[in-house]
Amino acid sequence: MSTQMEITYTFNAPRELVFKAFTESQHLRNWWGPKGWDFQVAKADFQPGGVFHYSQKPADGGDIMWVKFEYSEIVTSEKIVYTSFFSDEEGNVVRAPFDANWPLKTLNTLTFIEDKGKTTLTTIIVPVSPTEEEYKTFFSSREIVQDGFSGTYDQLAEYLKI
Repeated sequence: MSTQMEITYTFNAPRELVFKAFTESQHLRNWWGPKGWDFQVAKADFQPGGVFHYSQKPADGGDIMWVKFEYSEIVTSEKIVYTSFFSDEEGNVVRAPFDANWPLKTLNTLTFIEDKGKTTLTTIIVPVSPTEEEYKTFFSSREIVQDGFSGTYDQLAEYLKI
C-alpha cells in the first residue's frame, strides 16, 4: 500500500505567480479552502519555522474549523514543505472535527514546475506517525482529499485569471 497521496494540477499561469498565491495571505484569502466558506487569517508567516493559522466556516453556518501549517522548507518559486493539522483558536493540535481517526498531522510537499508559461503543481501528502487506524482512515479518504484539493485548485485557477 502506498504511504502517500499525490495530487497534480496544472495552472495556466507562470510559476512565480502561482507560488505567490500560496505564500501571500492577500492572495490566499481569495481562493483557499472549500468553495463558499468564510476564511479568516489569524497569522501568516511564510518562512521556514513560520506558521499559517486560519479559520474556515461553512456557508451553512456550521462550526468554525481552525487549521495550522508549520513551514519547514520554502524554496522561492519551487517548493513549499509544511506540516498541517487541525487546531484550536490558540493553535494547539486537536482532532479533525469530521473524523476522530484522521491523522493528527500530515506532511505536505508542494513542488512548482513551469513549462511554456504553465505551472504544474505536485502536492504530496503523508500522514505523520499515524496509528494503524489513522493510516486506514487517511487512505480510505483518498477520493475526498483529492476532490477537496482539486476543488481548491480550481478556485485558484479561476482567481489567477483575474
